[in-house]
Amino acid sequence: MLTATWSLQRAENGEQPWWALIALGAMLGGIGKPGQGVAFGYGSMNGMGTPRQELPSVGGVPVRNPCGSYIPVARVTELLERPGEVLQYNGRDLTLPDIRMIWWAGGNPFHHHQDLARLLRGWNRAETVIVQEPWWTAVARHADIVLPATTSLERNDIMSSSRDRFVRAMHQAIPPVDGARNDADILADVADALGYRAAFTEQRDEMAWLTHLYGRWRQACAERGIETPHFDEFWAKGHVEIVPPETEYTQFVDFARDPAEHPLNTPSGKVEIYSETIASFGYEEAPGHPVWRAPREYLGAELAERYPLHLLSFQPATRLHGQLDPGRVAAASKIAGREPIHMHPDDAASRGLRDGDLLRVFNDRGAICAGLRITPDIRPGVVAMATGAWWNPSRPGATEGECVHGNPNVLTHHHGTSRLGQGSAAQSCLVQIERWPGEPPPVTVHAPPPRVA
Repeated sequence: MLTATWSLQRAENGEQPWWALIALGAMLGGIGKPGQGVAFGYGSMNGMGTPRQELPSVGGVPVRNPCGSYIPVARVTELLERPGEVLQYNGRDLTLPDIRMIWWAGGNPFHHHQDLARLLRGWNRAETVIVQEPWWTAVARHADIVLPATTSLERNDIMSSSRDRFVRAMHQAIPPVDGARNDADILADVADALGYRAAFTEQRDEMAWLTHLYGRWRQACAERGIETPHFDEFWAKGHVEIVPPETEYTQFVDFARDPAEHPLNTPSGKVEIYSETIASFGYEEAPGHPVWRAPREYLGAELAERYPLHLLSFQPATRLHGQLDPGRVAAASKIAGREPIHMHPDDAASRGLRDGDLLRVFNDRGAICAGLRITPDIRPGVVAMATGAWWNPSRPGATEGECVHGNPNVLTHHHGTSRLGQGSAAQSCLVQIERWPGEPPPVTVHAPPPRVA
């Protein structure tokens, strides 16, 4: 059984090790056999080892964007800073539109994007920025208008996933706080101002929508011969559990048994060790078969003479991405209020550093303040820290300077994995570390905004 983490692809040319692993799995002949073959992200995805029926999640009908434009999710900076230019992606040439207005609802680009100073310079090109957000996060701090949105405790909802055999009723726990409103209600008022409220809401309120969406899911279950309770019974009980399948699931078993009858979703229908489609794109960094291509930043690069430490960033154990960063659990893991960075004893000793020191971690893109945690559980030459510490520039609104809280995406570069995937390449990042000179500025990012009477 060959497996790799999701993070392996989040590096420059990160598509290649996954493709190489698939090629090796095909050569070993284990694809489609129990306990063999290839799989990815077992440490990240819910559902592994939990048998479930193949069902959709509870949700609405996908709607195609009528403008037809799109970008890979990690290319927001290019979208903002290069209007009218071409972005090459997966064999296509995407013309980047001129973004005059940003309306952001859900997610936080100032958490998950790379090279945050460069992102902010592009962000500042927009004439108006509107954000729907419950918390005073970095994205809310960089908005012209903030529309307070409810949290999952302030509304009724349904929790569902295609990887989970449970569907759960999420009953409202408290009334909305300080004028917060549901996202759907905010957008319904916008639709009303534009003259199409009825078309947007379909004349359904919150509970009518939940009943409708659950009903669509229930119909999909019925078409697969699975009985589920009516909405009122589900809502009163609080959950539905779908009975697991009687037979164990093996990935690609039908393909292995009869490749002609059950082809894969590839141009040839086969496992493509060599891809004519990808070869036709003409990308030097991604030819028609898996290869090694040296990234710009790794310990074998010339840049390592100036920045001799390879920085890896990982998902935090004390919060979900950047969510709950102001909470007590996340705060307890920090060092003098700063995000910890893990370093091998040899690297710390060569720099005269001690456990608990406050550090300046830097490269050409910027610098952050971090607290030192010395551990033998990391190899020399590599340092690692969690993502999710809210971005706290030493000078609010500045597009240069230090993050005094310890957000590693100040340091990561914005380049895509390759023109093939254009994903985040945050794991290809070189830095240098020294003791922070003097007393660092206070962390202020968790303070609420000032109120105007």
